[in-house]
Amino acid sequence: MSGQFLDLFIIFFATIFINNIVLTYFLGICPFVAVSREIPTALGMGMAVIFVMFMTMAINWPLNQLVLVPFGVEYLQFLVFIFVIATFVQIVEIFIDRFSPVLYVNLGVFLPLITVNCAILGVSLLFVLREYTYPQSLAFALGSGIGWALAITAMAGIRQKLRFSHVPKGLQGPGITMIIAGIMALAFMGFAGMVNLN
Repeated sequence: MSGQFLDLFIIFFATIFINNIVLTYFLGICPFVAVSREIPTALGMGMAVIFVMFMTMAINWPLNQLVLVPFGVEYLQFLVFIFVIATFVQIVEIFIDRFSPVLYVNLGVFLPLITVNCAILGVSLLFVLREYTYPQSLAFALGSGIGWALAITAMAGIRQKLRFSHVPKGLQGPGITMIIAGIMALAFMGFAGMVNLN
């Protein structure tokens, strides 16, 4: 039992720090760059991604293992996974619009675009490739979501600090943002070798 728990913890920890979905695999980079201007907005998007990623994995694993694989229709994985993701994105969108209109406006078009966020679809496809069990898939999804939220919140914090710094004119905007993302990816690579999930 303790070995199983350790295995789940390693998957969870590794997906946050070592194999961070955005800084290692560069999945979900569009909203990562676009929504990381303010910490509250980045945190709100991070929470939405954690919820959608975890809940879609909770549904996609049983759908894949109990419906698609037994009936030999694995080729429908993309359609099924995206449908489940879209369903949970709609739930999040309705909830945020109802309880936090300011965050809803700040997230703008990027909130419904979580549906096609390649990080969420990537996590849903990676559990199939890695042949994870259900608990391993949930640990992987939760860790990936937290890792993505941690990365976007850190990026937002750095970008807010840069407003008070002198950034050369040619690097302002996307240029400095990509440099920061590269440096963050290098920092997260410092954890590489601790655990390998591939």
